[in-house]
Amino acid sequence: MTTSFDFDRVIDRRGGDSQKWNKYAGRDVLPLWVADMDFAAPPAVVEALERRVAHRVFGYGKPTPGLVDAAIGYLERRYGWRIEPEWLVWLPGLVTGLNAACRAVDGDALTALPVYPPFLSAPRLAGRKLATAPLVLSGDAWEWDFACMEAALTPATRLLLLCHPHNPVGRAWRPGELSRLADFCRRHDLTVCSDEIHCDLILDADRPHIPLAALDADMARRAITLMAPSKTYNIPGLACSLAVIPDASLRGRFSAVMRGIVPDVNVLGLAAAEAAFRECDDWREALLGVLRANRDRVETAIAGMAGVSMTHVEATYLAWIDARALGVADPARFFEEAGVGLSDGADFGAPGWVRLNFGCPRETLEAALKRMASACA
Repeated sequence: MTTSFDFDRVIDRRGGDSQKWNKYAGRDVLPLWVADMDFAAPPAVVEALERRVAHRVFGYGKPTPGLVDAAIGYLERRYGWRIEPEWLVWLPGLVTGLNAACRAVDGDALTALPVYPPFLSAPRLAGRKLATAPLVLSGDAWEWDFACMEAALTPATRLLLLCHPHNPVGRAWRPGELSRLADFCRRHDLTVCSDEIHCDLILDADRPHIPLAALDADMARRAITLMAPSKTYNIPGLACSLAVIPDASLRGRFSAVMRGIVPDVNVLGLAAAEAAFRECDDWREALLGVLRANRDRVETAIAGMAGVSMTHVEATYLAWIDARALGVADPARFFEEAGVGLSDGADFGAPGWVRLNFGCPRETLEAALKRMASACA
């Protein structure tokens, strides 16, 4: 049975607890920056939270067998990836997992730019050095530059930080690209921390997500896969994520660096995650239709604006926009003054670019694009 969901309703988030909207409190700025959608969470998630609140006791919690089964079933149903219960490590956030990985692996890190800002800070916070190599723009797609990655390696490099699908460039990496990455990691004996938080948000139907650790037994042995229902089902504030770590030794080191520092997932996050994994496939399919239409609208609009351009977004609800031809020193500030709050590309290692979150009702998106077009004109 197909259920209708209301993705057009504009929910007023001003004046409450929203980081996204409160950043511009008191100003006429539409916030399309942080990766937080403006849609209501799935009805099944809301109902699960209501049942949990009705229980009225909120003591310390642990993942239930039902949640573990739901997560395992979800990964097999969505990706054909069969995992074991003991491979799971539950986390209060994916960024926590990035930082734990940098502490659990004894060596320095490598990543490709541009990239989600915590990739740049996590190694430093762990006392590690970070080497970077640029992704290269080839036609309408970003690609790996393996020669630059080879050149960036040092004898101390032991960890590859991978964004898969990629935030902010919106690539859903193809099987051949993943195979080359796997070969690269094998040749240099690298552990991989693979951020796969956007894996359920593949917008191009011919780009199915393949978990890196599902490629073969060797990649499973060297992989820390980070996932969460937070982006897909718009519940990031409930702080429930997971790491899938098949290798017992690596999993032990990962868990050890968290001990005494990282808190358990809260009970509402656990309840919401189980509902998301078990009951929300139809909501996710409806969401993807909305995001595809929004993606297409953004691509068309940006193509008609002077001084900006973007590549096709295969995955995520994030558009990576090249604003260098505008000729302004700070594109993020330029658009903010025009009434649209975007993420500053400098935070991703790419000054002159901006990132736009199109996970919002069409009314909000159209208003933002109109303001951007006027500013560019």
